[in-house]
This record gives sequence, structure tokens and C-alpha cells, in this order.
Amino acid sequence: MRDNSALKRFELDFEDHIVLAEYSRDGLTLAITHVETPPELRGKGAAGVLMKDIAEYARTHNLTIIPICSYAAAWMERHKEYS
Repeated sequence: MRDNSALKRFELDFEDHIVLAEYSRDGLTLAITHVETPPELRGKGAAGVLMKDIAEYARTHNLTIIPICSYAAAWMERHKEYS
């Protein structure tokens, strides 16, 4: 995963495609506003891998994730270990 701060999104290369999560950041708050997976990758767990990487990044940098996107919110709900 990489932080493309110029475009305000995290990107993950997965099977020759890019999975992305757009964000906004305010101090120690990281709002995930949109998660997008190419149609070819849907159902393969790519967005979940990206969300886990983002959660680890947030933990390492002492950030609080605010899941605005419905997918991010559902993922956070399923993974209480990152709340």
C-alpha cells in the first residue's frame, strides 16, 4: 500500500490493478470517504486487504479512522480489533 498524498488516496496494487481509498485528514483523524475496487477484483478480497493496511497505518501513526464510505464502515464493524 502507498499513500498518494497528492491525490489524497491510499493505493494498493493487486493483480495488475489498483484498489484505492480516498481520504481526508485533519490532525490525527483520517476519514475514509470512498473505497473503489475495479470490477475484475470484486469478490477477491482486495478492498479488505487495503482496509487492513490502512488500519495498520492508522495504528502505527496514532490516527483515528472515521469511516464515511459504507464499505469502510462495514469493514470496521467486522474488524473490531481496529476500533
